[in-house]
Amino acid sequence: MPIPKNYWKNLIKIWGKQRLLDPLVFVYHVTAKCNLDCAYCEDYGARLNSQAQASLSLDDAVRALRAARSGADHLIITGGEPLLYPEIDALVRRAKQELKFRHITLLTNGVLLSQHEALLPYLDKLVVSLDGVDKERWTRILGSPVKTAHTILDNIAAYAARQQEYGYTMAVNCVLTPDLLADIDRLFDFCRQNQILVSFSPQSVNNWPKYELVTSEAYQAFMERLARRKKEEALVLGSRKYLRVMQALTPYACYPTLAPRMLPNGDLIYPCRPIQKEANGFGGQPCNMLEVKSWKQAAALAEQAYGQPPSMCTSCFQQCYIEPSLMQAHPAAYLRETFFDAASRKGALASHAPG
Repeated sequence: MPIPKNYWKNLIKIWGKQRLLDPLVFVYHVTAKCNLDCAYCEDYGARLNSQAQASLSLDDAVRALRAARSGADHLIITGGEPLLYPEIDALVRRAKQELKFRHITLLTNGVLLSQHEALLPYLDKLVVSLDGVDKERWTRILGSPVKTAHTILDNIAAYAARQQEYGYTMAVNCVLTPDLLADIDRLFDFCRQNQILVSFSPQSVNNWPKYELVTSEAYQAFMERLARRKKEEALVLGSRKYLRVMQALTPYACYPTLAPRMLPNGDLIYPCRPIQKEANGFGGQPCNMLEVKSWKQAAALAEQAYGQPPSMCTSCFQQCYIEPSLMQAHPAAYLRETFFDAASRKGALASHAPG
C-alpha cells in the first residue's frame, strides 16, 4: 500500500503543534441503507432504512469526491451497505479512472458481491465483514436467515481466490464480541486457507469497547495471542502499537482529521463521528462537499465553525481513528512495519471504517 501523500507534510504540522492535519484517507458513506441488521451496529441496519438519509446522484457523488481528492489520495467507500447504492460500479470506476485515487478500499458485508464484479478491477482492497465461521451463531448477529451466512462465506472464499486475477488485496474485519472469542481459531483457519488478511475491532457501545468484553480474561488472553500471531505470520492487520493500545486501552493522541468522512448526502463530518454525534459544540457538519471546490476550503470552513480538534480526547477506541493517529504520531514504528512487515505492507490503514 503506498504511503499517503500527506504523511510527510503532517509530520511537520505535528512538530508545529497543529491539530488539524491533512487527510491520509477520505471515507465516504455512500448510502445509509443496509440489507442486514447486525445486532452490534449502532448506526445502520435494515431496521433503520426508513430513516436513511438520501444518497447523492452519481454525478454529484463524483463532484463531491473531486473536492475530497484535492486533499486525499486514498479513498474508503462504505455504508450502510455500499453495494446497495444503485451506481456503485460506476462510482468506483470513476473514482479510480477519472479522479485518480491512488488506493481505493471497499467495505461490504459481502452478500451482493456476485452482482458487482464490474467494480473489482478498480479496487485496491476489498474488506468484508466476518464475525466468525459458526453459521448458527453468526445468523443471530446478522438478523438474517442462515442462508445469508452461507452466502457471505461462499462469496469470501470465491473472491479471495480471484485476488490475483483482479489485483486487489482481500481482508476480513471482525467485530470482537464476548461470545466470539471461542470461535477465533476456526476464523484464523478460514483466513489462512483462503489467503485473507484479518483485522479485529472490539464491539463498541457508545464509542467505547463493550465493558464485558475488555474486562474479561479471555479478551486479554486473545490480545496476547494476537500479538504473537502478528509476529509469526503475515495474516493479522493492525499495527503492533494499535494492538497494544487495544489490549491496555491506553490513551493516545488522536488526530481525527486524518480520516474525515462524508455522509450519503455529501455533508462533511468534523472533526469525527463521535464528537459530531455528541452535539457538544466542538464538532458537527460544517459544510456539504458539493458546496466547496477543495478539501482546503472545506477544512477552513470546519475550523472556522468549530475550531481545531481537541488536544486530548478519549471519547472512543475505534480503529479508524486510532490506527491513522498512531501511524502519524510514530513515524519510525510506522515505516518499520510498512517496509518490513508483510501484512502491514498490504495496508492496515484502510482496514476498518465504522459507522
